[in-house]
Amino acid sequence: MFRKLFFSLAFISFALSVMANAPSFHEVSPKKGEGIYALMRKYDLNIHPCNLKKFLELNQLTKSDILKTGKKYKLPIYLYTYNGKSIRSTIEDYNMEKALRIKKYNEKILKNGHRRKSFVTSKILWVPYHEIGCNLPSTKEDNLSSEVIDKNSLYVSLFGDKYGKVKVEDFSLKNKVYYVVAGHGGPDPGAMCNDCPKDMCEDEYAYDIALRLARDLMQHGAKVHVIIQDPNDGIRDEKYLKCDYDEKCMGKLKIPRRQKARLVQRSAEINKLYRSYKAKGIKYEDQVAIFLHVDSNSESKQQDVFFYHHKKSKTGKKLVKKIRDTFDKKYAQYQKGRGYKGTVKSRGLYVINYTQPTAVFVELANIRNRNDHKRLILNTNRQAIANWLFEGLTK
Repeated sequence: MFRKLFFSLAFISFALSVMANAPSFHEVSPKKGEGIYALMRKYDLNIHPCNLKKFLELNQLTKSDILKTGKKYKLPIYLYTYNGKSIRSTIEDYNMEKALRIKKYNEKILKNGHRRKSFVTSKILWVPYHEIGCNLPSTKEDNLSSEVIDKNSLYVSLFGDKYGKVKVEDFSLKNKVYYVVAGHGGPDPGAMCNDCPKDMCEDEYAYDIALRLARDLMQHGAKVHVIIQDPNDGIRDEKYLKCDYDEKCMGKLKIPRRQKARLVQRSAEINKLYRSYKAKGIKYEDQVAIFLHVDSNSESKQQDVFFYHHKKSKTGKKLVKKIRDTFDKKYAQYQKGRGYKGTVKSRGLYVINYTQPTAVFVELANIRNRNDHKRLILNTNRQAIANWLFEGLTK
């Protein structure tokens, strides 16, 4: 009963939102001899049958009726007042695939001369009815959702307000695919430090570094998939990151409580994407899954960032050695005389064994060691780790 009530309230809320933001449909007068189907094709509405059904409903017509010249008919195109920020926030729907389709639709209609000004200039956004009122099959590969701001910049809502704008510096990684995976998440916070000034959870620090790494990769044109997502957190600069449990796999799948089920779920999602890209010609060595974790050891044990790879993967072994060497050089540069003792080993972890792309597994620090905490709680250090991982991955 509660679920039905919740669904009804959600539907009513959605309907009211549509009514508030798109109170009218676009109206046109057909040219002489122009019929219903010609009008649908003219405004690119023939791609989904529900547009025709809605047109007949709006104008109280049947398929066999003849349109009258000089009379105005409502087209199944919602008119929204564009807020000047983004299509998604204008229509209150944050599906990136949908927003890009709507953007292309408006550009096509403008180019064809069926509207006089762009939606940016006129502040009127045209939204075809099928984008809201029909059930469309998804063609999205679940690449990290981004909205084009200008020719050199993207906006990625997952990164949060402060870091959401991403300047694309070049396209050197255009044909590379990266699956960035923060360990644990959802019901499982991973390793914890409960006797710290504030509770520290492994998944939060791994996630923050994962987002920073994803952003670095996107700045160079890579295709990036953040496998575990938290829609509320974004990239954070606080020392102590609040522990929560609302992360989801691919931003939509509830993360299971059982460990094996969690690992199976994220591996399956990665493999599905991997096969899709492979079918398009992107090779094994050009697809990399990087798993970020924070270790838990005795309080006295200080440990440097260290790495695992699949025992039979020459590509994986070579890659983690490159990353390890990058860290070694960075420590020599920024902490002279300290030395770096990060290791590279093979290990039969589930995600290494059962994900198909080249796999890199990273242990970032010991969450119980106070010296290692500096690596985690300082946002500048979290960014440095992401930058060094990026450099090692892409050299």
